[in-house]
Amino acid sequence: MDGVVLLHGIARRAASMRRMERALAGQGYLTLNLDYPARRQALADLARGVHEPIERFSARVDGRLHFVTHSMGGLVARAYLARHRPARLGRVVMLGPPNSGSEVADLLERNRFYRAYFGPAGSELVTPKTDALAAVLGRIDYPVGVIAGDRSINLISSLLVIPRPNDGKVSVAATHVEGEADHITLHTTHPMMMFNREVIRQTLHFLREGSFA
Repeated sequence: MDGVVLLHGIARRAASMRRMERALAGQGYLTLNLDYPARRQALADLARGVHEPIERFSARVDGRLHFVTHSMGGLVARAYLARHRPARLGRVVMLGPPNSGSEVADLLERNRFYRAYFGPAGSELVTPKTDALAAVLGRIDYPVGVIAGDRSINLISSLLVIPRPNDGKVSVAATHVEGEADHITLHTTHPMMMFNREVIRQTLHFLREGSFA
């Protein structure tokens, strides 16, 4: 039986991935839907923090170990896999990942309220990636499928800050990452994409086939 690790975004909790978790379990996957302190640590520290529970979960999985992530959870997965890659790593699906950063973070990262709320990892979401951060995230040499959204409910950031098309938080262009196996854009918003039926369907398809339908 294969297992799936679910990693939520920066201002969310594991509950935000519950619908995706139920869909995965319904298809026979073992699941680990992790809560982690996304707003209190940098990406490298977050990757270290999730290592022990993922190791324990992996010991229960006799098949491959997949990852499904939302938003910054994709960067946490990249940082984790750069250091603790499982021997039976399967496929990785990223929903709305800021692989090239977010222009919203560029605009606000010096704002003290933004820094207080989003913490160290929030400052790492800017679009110019340092060499140190690139080393933390590592190179994509495993099967990654990226799902981007092109619908926004945040008109100010979508029209004035983020290049279009975007999902209100991340531009479609910024979700791409070198080495990705497949990429698809769906008509959904950033905060709600993990509840979207088509997003869930495409996620399941990529985990089975290594490509989107």
